[in-house]
Amino acid sequence: MAIQTSTERRAARVRRAVKAAANGRPRLSVHRSSKNIYAQIIDDVEGKTLVSASTLETVLKDSLKTGADTDAATAVGKLVAERAVAAGVTQVVFDRGRFIYHGRVKALAEAAREGGLDF
Repeated sequence: MAIQTSTERRAARVRRAVKAAANGRPRLSVHRSSKNIYAQIIDDVEGKTLVSASTLETVLKDSLKTGADTDAATAVGKLVAERAVAAGVTQVVFDRGRFIYHGRVKALAEAAREGGLDF
């Protein structure tokens, strides 16, 4: 058995709770790096990504000062919500992964809620 770090244990714990609460809903998965933020809506039943958005896309990259602040996270949250609603997805379960619900992760979640996602 491999030894897990505390962040790997936290990620596994969060993923377990998200899957238990999902009830067939797709999950909004968030990944935050030091320079960018990424969001994707994943259907775990089929194992497919339905929509995604990140600060690396040219739509956002040109208009943002940096990809590593709450303004960038808000823009990604709005964009992923807009794409999800266009794809017919309105209810999701939020998967913050190993990241604490604070700062950029919180800004992305609140922007996605304002954009029409329900979680």
